[in-house]
Amino acid sequence: MTTSFGAGPRAVLAALGTLALALAAAASPAAAADATPTTPTQLFDGHRHCSTDADRPSYRQAGDGLVVEGVPGITGTTGTSLVGVRYQAWPVTDPTRITTVTRDRVTPGSEAPATLPADALADGQTYAWQAQTVAGNAVSDWSAPCYVTIDDTRPANAPTLTSPNYPPDVWNEGGERVEFTLGAGGADDVEGFEFSWQQDLPVIGTGIGDHGVPQPVDPYADTRYFKRADALGGSATLSLVPPAGSGRMTLWVRSLDRAYNGSAITSYSFLVRSSAPTVTPAVPQPGFGEPTAFTLRPDPGLQAKSPVVSYSVRTSGGQSDRTVEVAAGADGTASVELALDGIYGENVQVTSTSANGWVSDAAWWGTTYDTTPTVASDVYPENGSGGGAGVPGTFTFTPRVADVVSYTYTFGNGDPEVTVPADAQHTASVEWTPAADGWYDLTVYATTRSGIQLAPYDYTFTVN
Repeated sequence: MTTSFGAGPRAVLAALGTLALALAAAASPAAAADATPTTPTQLFDGHRHCSTDADRPSYRQAGDGLVVEGVPGITGTTGTSLVGVRYQAWPVTDPTRITTVTRDRVTPGSEAPATLPADALADGQTYAWQAQTVAGNAVSDWSAPCYVTIDDTRPANAPTLTSPNYPPDVWNEGGERVEFTLGAGGADDVEGFEFSWQQDLPVIGTGIGDHGVPQPVDPYADTRYFKRADALGGSATLSLVPPAGSGRMTLWVRSLDRAYNGSAITSYSFLVRSSAPTVTPAVPQPGFGEPTAFTLRPDPGLQAKSPVVSYSVRTSGGQSDRTVEVAAGADGTASVELALDGIYGENVQVTSTSANGWVSDAAWWGTTYDTTPTVASDVYPENGSGGGAGVPGTFTFTPRVADVVSYTYTFGNGDPEVTVPADAQHTASVEWTPAADGWYDLTVYATTRSGIQLAPYDYTFTVN
């Protein structure tokens, strides 16, 4: 980095070409004699497009310095010759105060970033900067100047935040989009606002493309999180659907100036009553695995404000938890057929979505199942004693659910599992002879034709 001072603006600018020639040999790698460097293109400062309009400078933070960059070029040579790029910056109010930084040994066609030091950039001051390609003793023309105003100070005040249709900290009927008015809070440099239903607001970043070229995106194009003010230091309005559910909702907001410095964060909280749909099965207790129709009905208040157009139905506790989307009829009702197959029970969770995007809180419906088999023995009663060592006993397995095809059992004590087929009535009987007296634990479960392994049952007894 070189910092230069001169006698006057015209003299300094006229001498830049001569100064560049003098510095070129020391600052740039050697290049072929017939190489002709070309003026850098793709100029960026702070990883955003630079402004070549002196009346409309860009605004950038520079607390850690300001990254300037451009793509150098070279003609008249082949191979992999490297070049350098020289950047010069000066306050527009004093062009004699020039700061020079260089980036050496870069590949033509790729971005060549360098950093203007923070101590050369004053907060609130506007600077011009330009770039030049250096190849050995040859230099390109300077690029057209870019203009940037340094802004290291965030907006002085947090934004104001009000809602005309959802008063704060009271219970509100849901169903309508929440209207917000955002104000700059008296800060005259606010360009826009960043908001989220999460307290951690998104980070504004810039992607880097091929050859290191930044790919800046206007954050205000992302209307999920950003809204530009109607004027500098002005206000903005939002119309938002809060997160699904009921209870306390909080929107978090901060102001952004033109350099994307964020103000202190403010928040707005309000309460939303439940608007869950109702879920009604065709029969009070659907059978295990039996397809059953469920009728879904919208909350009347929700339906009145914006018709329900669909439902999201999620099952949990079954063999394969799933979510299905169901379209609603003109009256907001819908029907869905479910076969519940949770071996201990299953839950159904349903939310409705209205035409305006409002998602209700969830309605829950659940059932429990006992899918264990029953066990009976003529010699060894459950929780009792009987028989004796070497005395055989018969154990009969009977299902509680339909379509059982087999039973798997073990009498414990390290014995392996044994699987036996069910008969036409879906029952099975096994004969077992104990080798010794004592306490035994028979564990048995049934398996259905579709391969569902049902809940196990423990049958304990004592051999005399």
